[in-house]
Amino acid sequence: MPKINDIIRFLENIAPSSYQESYDNSGLITGDSSAEVTGVLISLDCIESVVDEAISKNCNLIVAHHPIVFGGLKRLTGKNYVERTVIKAIKNDIAIYAIHTNLDNVLPGVNNMIAQKIGLSNLNILAPRQGTLCKLEAFIPQENTDEVLDAIHNAGAGNVGNYSQCSFRVLGTGTFKPNQEANPTIGTQNQHEYVEEHKVEVIFPQHLQGAVLAALKKAHPYEEVAYYIQHIANTNQAVGSGIIGKLAKPMTSQEFLAHLKDSMNVSVVKYTPLKDDKIETVAVCGGAGSFLLKTAKARGAQAFISADFKYHEFFDAEGKIMIADIGHYESEVFTKELIDGFLNEKFANIATYLSEVNTNPVKYF
Repeated sequence: MPKINDIIRFLENIAPSSYQESYDNSGLITGDSSAEVTGVLISLDCIESVVDEAISKNCNLIVAHHPIVFGGLKRLTGKNYVERTVIKAIKNDIAIYAIHTNLDNVLPGVNNMIAQKIGLSNLNILAPRQGTLCKLEAFIPQENTDEVLDAIHNAGAGNVGNYSQCSFRVLGTGTFKPNQEANPTIGTQNQHEYVEEHKVEVIFPQHLQGAVLAALKKAHPYEEVAYYIQHIANTNQAVGSGIIGKLAKPMTSQEFLAHLKDSMNVSVVKYTPLKDDKIETVAVCGGAGSFLLKTAKARGAQAFISADFKYHEFFDAEGKIMIADIGHYESEVFTKELIDGFLNEKFANIATYLSEVNTNPVKYF
């Protein structure tokens, strides 16, 4: 049976923990990562009733979108729901794993799920992130270049937007002198050697550095591999906040609102009116997304689906964009289906359950 750590590694291959926001607390919050999985309960939030549900379904792992612990816990006395939830999970040997803003910030993540629900296509990250990429420069004997490049591409290097296996190479002469302790692939001890080599450059996500370097060193024929790694400021089009896409056909405001309520299964939408009553380009951010309103307007969206807008923030639409606030829980509840789909593709031999507990603390009358 898979261990809890197998589940974590798989999910963090999709949404690396390094992509979470600085305020977040994604990752394993309680539990022994080496324990075998008896079952996985998937929820939006992890509260006491969700832990009870996990116990009843013989699940020793809860995968939640929202972390039950954001800040540090100084005491565990059961005085509030956070402490009581953590105590109950620990007492019953239940691991709690949160996959929060790291799942928000990847292209196949939370916002993609909303986009699919409402039928958007031509999807792109709304606010791509900088500072998540590195550049590898390596020096490879000419006859080995393609073989080594294949290895580092397979490790995840060389992907740029819709293109894969991207690299740059230039031919030059490498020089070296092996000492008496060396075991050179090319050349002789204590003799200066001149070898036709390619200088190869590829970019890769920072979190894959270990895998890319391991692939380089395994495939490279030299005993000592010459390479450089630089952090670069390039924008990573596959990582960032929100998503923007297009509807299959333009809609009026009323058509769009009806479509939104139906596709997202919501009964209430707080929205702003639109002067030009035509919606085709739509921006999306699950959860609290008001920080992206200016970006959504700049990128030409006529509607922005999100949640948790404050009263005065609605004025910022200025009739140029429809803010459609559908509620925090309502915008992210389908994340349970998203995570379940990921796990079922990989782990056919474990039982997964979507939590039946409605954890939404907000009620409507």
